[in-house]
Amino acid sequence: MVAFPPCPREALAAAEAACGGTIELKELTNRRGSAVWKATGPAGTAAVKIGYDDGAVVTLREAAALAAMDHTGYGAVSGSNDGGSWLVTPWFSGPSTWKVFTPVREGTGDRETALRGGAELCRSVADLHASGWIHADLQPSHGVHTPDGVRLIDFAWSWREGQEPVNGFRGGIVHLMAPELAAAVAREDGPVTPTRRSDTYALAGVLWTCAAGGWPLDYKAAGIDRQAAGPDGVRDAIATGRVPLKPDVWPEFQDALRTALSAVPEDRPTAGELAELLLKVEV
Repeated sequence: MVAFPPCPREALAAAEAACGGTIELKELTNRRGSAVWKATGPAGTAAVKIGYDDGAVVTLREAAALAAMDHTGYGAVSGSNDGGSWLVTPWFSGPSTWKVFTPVREGTGDRETALRGGAELCRSVADLHASGWIHADLQPSHGVHTPDGVRLIDFAWSWREGQEPVNGFRGGIVHLMAPELAAAVAREDGPVTPTRRSDTYALAGVLWTCAAGGWPLDYKAAGIDRQAAGPDGVRDAIATGRVPLKPDVWPEFQDALRTALSAVPEDRPTAGELAELLLKVEV
């Protein structure tokens, strides 16, 4: 395990202000130049993220996105220090979408709760889209199911419609990358721009992954050796739009996701429409 870097005193001071006094830090993750702690104090909890090395610019980018999302009420505080960067945000209590679907993957039931959770995630993405923002990096752990609804996290690649594309965006995690984004990255003919439709593709891929326990595309059926192909080879295969979906483990649920995983962007439902499709699934 990579040793955690020290938490900058500026970030500690911001976390103490957010939590109402002296805090206790719990180490959560430390990878790719980004370390995250949970800070707990007398008046509440907060998430503390620092970026170092290549992660410094990523944390600054997320801080800028959150600052521009004044409608969300995230109340982020951020800064820079000694070549690094830091970000303090509210802590959202609740399971990730991946955890909400654990009983489904384990075959222990509670599909109704998973369906509601999936629909709530879709509505949260729909609300983000309605505000003019694209998340651009939806993953199974990027939705937190709180008592007040699903809160999205990790906005480092988020983009406001009508603005310049985010510099360096490469389509997000490859297994959830919409074919049109994969093709744009492969062409290398200019900035890659995420859309509401590419977000909906990733959203459906997240829900498929959470229910099935694996990525939605059937690389083996397409004759693709993931290890031999590497990320670039997998991306280029996705760009063709001809990699089939894996066999169903929950047919009714996955049928509702199929149109959102269409290779043709215009054939996909909106995030809000996908929520309605999920709520019609019988359990």
